[in-house]
Amino acid sequence: MNWRRYIPSPRAVDWGLFVAVAMLLATGIGTIFAGTLAAAWVIDLHAVSGIVLVFLLSVKLWRVRHRVTPERLTGARVASVALAVDALGALMTGVWWIFGGSLNLGPWGLFHLHTALGLLVAPLLLAHLRYRLHSPETAMRHGRRDALRYAGLVATGAIVWRLQGPVNDVLDTAGADRRFTGSREDGSDAGNRFPVTSWVADDPEPIDATDWTLTVGGRVAEELAYDLADLPTGASGRALLDCTSGWYSEHDWQGVRVGDLLDAADPETSAAWVQFRSVTGYRWSLPIEEARDALLATRVDGDRLSHGHGFPLRLVAPGRRGFQWVKWVEDVHITERREIGEWVAIFVSGV
Repeated sequence: MNWRRYIPSPRAVDWGLFVAVAMLLATGIGTIFAGTLAAAWVIDLHAVSGIVLVFLLSVKLWRVRHRVTPERLTGARVASVALAVDALGALMTGVWWIFGGSLNLGPWGLFHLHTALGLLVAPLLLAHLRYRLHSPETAMRHGRRDALRYAGLVATGAIVWRLQGPVNDVLDTAGADRRFTGSREDGSDAGNRFPVTSWVADDPEPIDATDWTLTVGGRVAEELAYDLADLPTGASGRALLDCTSGWYSEHDWQGVRVGDLLDAADPETSAAWVQFRSVTGYRWSLPIEEARDALLATRVDGDRLSHGHGFPLRLVAPGRRGFQWVKWVEDVHITERREIGEWVAIFVSGV
C-alpha cells in the first residue's frame, strides 16, 4: 500500500501544523472555563487537535530529517528543533496524564508541566514562522486532495480519542477515573481533606474572624454588613469543585445562599452582575440570576472551612471551575456591568 497518497503535501503539512497548534492553544485556554457537559466539546476538540498534531509532526520530522544533522544546523533550524521537542513534550505529557500518569515536581505536577510546555509552543512557533512562513496559496495547489486527506485525518483523530476511554477501562488505569475535563477525583466527602490550591499566588495570612466583616453593596437599595455570627447561615447544597490543577472533589457545603443576601439588599432593576471579592483583591463575577443560586460556604461536609479552603467564606459556584470559586470573600458587590479589571486582578492579587 502506498501510504504517501494519504499524506498531505509539504506546504499543507506546514499550514496544518500551524492550525493544529493554534487550535490547541485556543482550546487549551478554553478548557480553563469548561466546567459543564455543554462545554465538553472544547476538551474533545483539544484532544483531537493533539492527535492530529502528532501525525503531522511525525510526517514533518521524517521529511526534514536530513536537514537537522549536526553539520547542517543553523539558528533557524535550532529554533525549529526546539519547537518540535517542546510540542512533542506537551503531547506526551498530555497522553501520560490521560492514561493515569503522575509526576511530583514539588508544588506542581504532571498537569502543570503539560500546561507549561503547551504555552511555550506559542513563542517557539512565532520564532519558527519568522524563518519558515509560506503563503497559504502555496498550500492550495493540491487543495481538494489535501482537504480530503485532512478530513480523514480529523476523523481518525476523533476515533482514536474515543478509543482511549475503553482502553483506560480495560487497563484499569488512574486515567479511567477522570471527568470530561481530565480531572481526577481527590478527597470527596472528606471535609477539608481535599487539595489546597490557589490561583497564581493568592495566599493571605489567616483571617481573624472577630475583625472580619462581609459587606453587600453596589447597585442596591440598602447596603448591608455582617459579622460572622450575624450571617444568615442555614443553606446547604451538594456541589462538585473541578480545579484547573487536574483534580475534582465533591462535597456537601453549608453556609449562606447568595439569593438571600440579594433579597435583603434589594438590587436595583439595572443590576446584572454580582462580584465576589476576596481579602486579597482577587474577584470574580457571576450573572445575577446564576449568583442567586450560588452559596457562600462557611462549612464543608459539616466541618468549618479551613483557612486554606477560604475561611470564613468561600464562593460555591456549581458548574464553574475552581479558580472561579473565590476564597476569603469579604465583599459582595452588585453591578450593572462586569468590571473588566477583575481579569487583571486574578493574575496580580497574590503579588
